[in-house]
Amino acid sequence: MVAKTFGSAVSGIDAKLITIEVNVGQGTNFFMVGLPDSAVKESQQRVESALKNFGYKMPRQKVVVNLAPAGIRKEGSSYDLPIAMGILKASEQVLFPTLDQYVIMGELALDGKLRPVKGVLPIAIEARKSGLKGFILPIENAAEASIVNSLNIIGVSNVGEAIRFLEGELDIEPLVTDTRDIFYNALAKYEFDFADVQGQENIKRAMEIAATGGHNIIMIGPPGAGKTMLAKRLPSILPPLSLQEALETTKIHSVAGKLGENASLIAQRPFRSPHHVISDIALIGEGGNPQPGEISLSHNGVLFLDELPEFKRTVLEVMKQPLEERKVTISRAKVSVDYPANFMLIASMNPCPCGYYNHPEKACVCGPGVVQHYLNKVSGPLLDSIDLHVEVTPVKFDEMTSTGKVESSDSIRDRVINGRKLQIQRFEQNPEIYCNAMIPSHLVKEVCPINEAGKALLKKAMERLGLSARAYDRILKVARTVADLANSENIKVEHLAEAIQYRSLDREGWAG
Repeated sequence: MVAKTFGSAVSGIDAKLITIEVNVGQGTNFFMVGLPDSAVKESQQRVESALKNFGYKMPRQKVVVNLAPAGIRKEGSSYDLPIAMGILKASEQVLFPTLDQYVIMGELALDGKLRPVKGVLPIAIEARKSGLKGFILPIENAAEASIVNSLNIIGVSNVGEAIRFLEGELDIEPLVTDTRDIFYNALAKYEFDFADVQGQENIKRAMEIAATGGHNIIMIGPPGAGKTMLAKRLPSILPPLSLQEALETTKIHSVAGKLGENASLIAQRPFRSPHHVISDIALIGEGGNPQPGEISLSHNGVLFLDELPEFKRTVLEVMKQPLEERKVTISRAKVSVDYPANFMLIASMNPCPCGYYNHPEKACVCGPGVVQHYLNKVSGPLLDSIDLHVEVTPVKFDEMTSTGKVESSDSIRDRVINGRKLQIQRFEQNPEIYCNAMIPSHLVKEVCPINEAGKALLKKAMERLGLSARAYDRILKVARTVADLANSENIKVEHLAEAIQYRSLDREGWAG
């Protein structure tokens, strides 16, 4: 007898429906076809042990399991449960009249319990698209899958519950989640707030500009000046995620297995801070079946690189293309996948190995040429792609002990949201652009026009600082954002002057 059910294979952040066909007939041995990897092939032992613990048996006949379409490689242990259900029906140990109406996924332990799996959200979305009735999966993954409405989400804790449910003996109420309620309740819950930061008003201003225009930013300053503390608070002033962005972000973390048990929709912008020993493969994405790297996990959020010169040069070089194209293409011998990578880069660094070059009070002890060598660890093209260079100085004692009221992240975010609204209106004919940092080169002059006084100021700055053409575009984009924060239709000289001052690493005096 032939039994049929459905599973799913995840490719990138999308899923494809897999038909699992099981035939039990005359003969001996167990055969699995349809490009299964080693983990899928090993399901025979897990399935046999799990079924035995619940009073069922593996047929002592010829069992053929076909995973179709055969051209797609199947990976991982999440096919255990649908294979077990197919074997039970094909061997006529149970009837399962509705088996072909569900997507079924789950890894089996030897005692029959179910372990959670990765990529549940894209699988649930694909199941709904395919018109299936529901999704049977480990109970720890049920909250994540319930984000998708119009699909019966059946969470089970072991293979026995799945069998009894499909037989109609056990009534399991589908898990229903009010996605919008979860989303809106979690929007403004941030662990860190700018209200906790005394002083550093110039850095807060630079971060407000960066958040408004979606600009990349680097902070240069001595140890203990507050660079990491400030970076952690940047997500709290970014515009809230839209529901579509939240779903896309959750899909990426689901595929990577980063959601955790009983997790649901990600409603806050991600903040990723990889250590400087990270490899270029881990940053971009890795594996025979490519998994999202740190760049994609920070999609719609912030990627923070602390102590930037300590990262390997190859790691920093691979970021240039994602920064420009806002996506990552990972190619392997037999597969190529695209992961979105629309993130804000925030980096920090000491000005020199000892950390006190250009310090207002402490003397730098680095020898001649050491500072330049240290800065050269970060390539010029990468620095050119970072819009704002900001110097961070230690907070003075009077500011640190001040009892005056400090502006909160909420009030800063209100101004950021207003600035973003102007940009959305400006680019309503170009839906792929929604912030000033995304303005393509051919539109910079049209979107960021400056008057004669502004041109004279910019010409003088470029000649003195030796700025590249890319830096010229960056200055105009930042000036456009400063004007948006001032609710000004035109870029004025003062807006341009403020934008120019955020190119610290291009100035003379940073040569070492």
